[in-house]
Amino acid sequence: MQFLVYHYSTILSTSVSSDAEKVCDVICNGIGSLDDLEASLNELKLSFCPSLVTQVLDSSKKEAPTRRLLRFFLWSEKCLDGGLEDKDYNHAIRVFAEKKDFIALDMLVSNLGKENRSMESSTFSIVSESLVKLGRVDEALGIFKNLGKFRCVQDSATVTAIVSALCSKGHVKRAEGVIFHHKDKISSAKLKLIIYRNLLHGWSVQENVKEARRVIKDMKGAGITPDIFCYNTFLKCVCDKNVKTNPSGLVPEALNVMIEMRTYAIAPTTISYNILLSCLGKTRRVKEAVQILNTMRKTGCSPDWVSYYLLARVLYLTGRFGKGKQMVDEMINDGLIPERKFYYDLIGVLCGVERVNYALELFDLMKKSALGGYEKVYDLLIPKLCKNGEFEKGKELWDEAASMGLTLECSSDVLNPLITEVFKPIRKWENKVSVVETPKQKTGGILKPVVNVKKGKKLFTAKKKGKNLMVHKKIKKKGAST
Repeated sequence: MQFLVYHYSTILSTSVSSDAEKVCDVICNGIGSLDDLEASLNELKLSFCPSLVTQVLDSSKKEAPTRRLLRFFLWSEKCLDGGLEDKDYNHAIRVFAEKKDFIALDMLVSNLGKENRSMESSTFSIVSESLVKLGRVDEALGIFKNLGKFRCVQDSATVTAIVSALCSKGHVKRAEGVIFHHKDKISSAKLKLIIYRNLLHGWSVQENVKEARRVIKDMKGAGITPDIFCYNTFLKCVCDKNVKTNPSGLVPEALNVMIEMRTYAIAPTTISYNILLSCLGKTRRVKEAVQILNTMRKTGCSPDWVSYYLLARVLYLTGRFGKGKQMVDEMINDGLIPERKFYYDLIGVLCGVERVNYALELFDLMKKSALGGYEKVYDLLIPKLCKNGEFEKGKELWDEAASMGLTLECSSDVLNPLITEVFKPIRKWENKVSVVETPKQKTGGILKPVVNVKKGKKLFTAKKKGKNLMVHKKIKKKGAST
């Protein structure tokens, strides 16, 4: 799509490019109804051509409201003397599929069939994927079954496209139905591998380990050896299932899959171990996550920055801040340079658990690595520090950002103690056990509940030195300061 923009920009004159800018301004910034939009376009009195229409669609697809962009396209189609070519119409359909507008997509696909235009295989692939993501599975299958009306052949490309679209959202049964009726289109080993990959992904989305295992067996039966992608997909299915049903089985079952991989001369990669580390983090199984990182090193599979991120994150979330800092230091000592996401996410986690001092240390490491993109961190740390009453440190960071020429989204008002409300951590609930004397009453050696007690929550009574004692739970009200 980006290539098309560059392609057209090389063949269009300067006047046409300026015309495209005028049209984009009317579509994106114009006011009034859709009829007013057409009136404004008519007032421009421009000479439209297919390349101009395509350029306008590409230039304004992100900013323009979908309905205004659709009205422009339908209007331009009427204004063109020679009309649009099939490739231009296909390009427009792909643009609206990208914008996830079902009504516009349905209208243009319908017009494509009525005008006896041909749909390209790449267009069908994008359309089917968009429709399935929008929950319009029947519509996607309907287009596939009637591809002949769109002068598009049901070949290996379109079969693979609809199977991939269906499996991406877990509609594996319907995908298997398509495969069953179009076996002749999937003959080569390469195409079969692609189909099996999609089926594995579909069952993984459903977290159906039994069916995913069946696909692995079918592959072997068909003489196709599962590759690393297939096994990583199956491993993810196994791990995701255990996260919900059997967290203690995460490590043993994952290691069994890795052993099976090695029997086929497929060594588990860093991605394989990261899948397991991610799931261990979700279940807060810290000890096992640390052991897996050590196992990676012993087996010669070097951890990447994602591995350290997954482990440091769960350490921070479980209150092991010193150990988490140690993991970050080990990563840096190993010579790994993480992406910005590493620092963004971990600094966000530390601020969320009220450990801003560790977040500041991590931010210093980020600045030393010269990654850039510090604005987001300043926008998070400065208000956080000020709300915690550390206005001096917040002002220091503000001045630091200003000296670097950075533009922050947070207002300077946050530095004013008279405006920013300082947050004081409080405990909403406090449990306290106390002993209160109650009037004498016969218990007969058996604990009995006290009925007429106004204060506290009655639990039981006991006899001690001629007096009945009541143990009760005293609960502080919400909002009480500690």
